[in-house]
Amino acid sequence: MRLYLASSRTGDAFPELLRMAGPGARVAVVSNAVDFIPDADRAAYARNVSDPVAEFRAAGFDAYDLDLRGFFRRPQALLEELERTRLVWATGGNAFLLRRAMRQSGFDAIAPGLIWAGRLVYGGWSAGACVAAPSLRGLEIMDDPAVLADGYDPGVVWEGLGLVDAAIVPHYRSDHAEAEAAGRAAAWMAENRVPHRTLRDGDVLIQNGEMLELHAGRP
Repeated sequence: MRLYLASSRTGDAFPELLRMAGPGARVAVVSNAVDFIPDADRAAYARNVSDPVAEFRAAGFDAYDLDLRGFFRRPQALLEELERTRLVWATGGNAFLLRRAMRQSGFDAIAPGLIWAGRLVYGGWSAGACVAAPSLRGLEIMDDPAVLADGYDPGVVWEGLGLVDAAIVPHYRSDHAEAEAAGRAAAWMAENRVPHRTLRDGDVLIQNGEMLELHAGRP
């Protein structure tokens, strides 16, 4: 299994992600975690701050935007799409909204099998990393579970994808707007004996085979 789970964007181990995906790999960028943000604001962010599709293309990947809303209640079509893809990269945003998109599209039923079999690499940052855990319990301290966008079911999906065996708390002790909430989430998990791993911005959890290892970010 190949995983690349970062606290902020691609973290400080991007060359390892390039190696795991392979030269020229087809990369699906899933940005449904920010579907609650108006399109104009998202476009401005892509122009002025970060555009993951453009960044992956600049690194030599065949990157494209995979909007899971186009596959709601169409799991067979999503399976066919994922079978043509090497790496899924899920961006930050609201972890609960992203998790809804994965449930309504069937991603959560389809992708884990492909990932465990080594046919699909899964990566993501912040929300995209958080959903890889067994559960999202405790992350409501950081993200509002009630956040919705057009076409989304209101029910909260608390189960994660189960790709790793502990919750992931991003932006921990970092220069980030969510750092204080991350500290409270980690404290809640510790108090309630929820297995978890904290990530500072720059840190990446990488699995390329059997072991999940922390690649610490640059100080």
